[in-house]
Amino acid sequence: MATTRSTSSPPRFLVLWDVDHTLIETRGAGRRFFEQAFRAAAGRPLDSRANISGRTELDIIRESLRVNGIEPDARRVAAVAAALIREYEQGRDELAAAGRALPGAREALQALECDPEIFQTVLTGNLPEVAKVKLEVFDLAKYLHLSAGAYGADHEERAALVAVARERASSRFDSTSDSQATVIIGDTPGDVAAATATGARVIGVTTGKFDAAALRGADTIIRSLEEFHAELIRPTSR
Repeated sequence: MATTRSTSSPPRFLVLWDVDHTLIETRGAGRRFFEQAFRAAAGRPLDSRANISGRTELDIIRESLRVNGIEPDARRVAAVAAALIREYEQGRDELAAAGRALPGAREALQALECDPEIFQTVLTGNLPEVAKVKLEVFDLAKYLHLSAGAYGADHEERAALVAVARERASSRFDSTSDSQATVIIGDTPGDVAAATATGARVIGVTTGKFDAAALRGADTIIRSLEEFHAELIRPTSR
């Protein structure tokens, strides 16, 4: 986990990182874990898949149950979620072998972790336990204040997660109430939409399924985190 900062010099900027296709790729392992969790919890294979890009985990689970003819009630959703957490915990070695941290991810996190004006955590559709495994496996968790992040278990709508992250960060440092001091970094139009809806700024990264045209509306678009530098966080750098 990221080092605890002194409250005598609170950071000015809250940086919210997406996880999948922004910081890491599971390269097939995540799909296998979901299929295995679905079968274990639902008692049948995942014959039809929901669209997953930019959606929260609970939303994906509900839609996956629905498109496979299963009523997505709270009990069934919770069962799939619990099974998915188990798959990731038990599949750490498989994830490490199949997946990777994306180029530039570690260097970008290191650069921000060393900047006293910046507090960085995650805004992700992943369940918190799943996000933690992914980031730990690729040795990225230590740069992030994960307990102040916002996750798919907090709300189904991505835009609503911005307020969750702001509240959690503000409980530590009363310096992130200005919407322009919040910066989302992600690879989907959902990240751009969440920023637009909440007044945050957004850096789009074309390391996922979406090109620059699809990320239109982002304050900055970069091809990969190898192009990232800490000054992109500050409004004057645009």
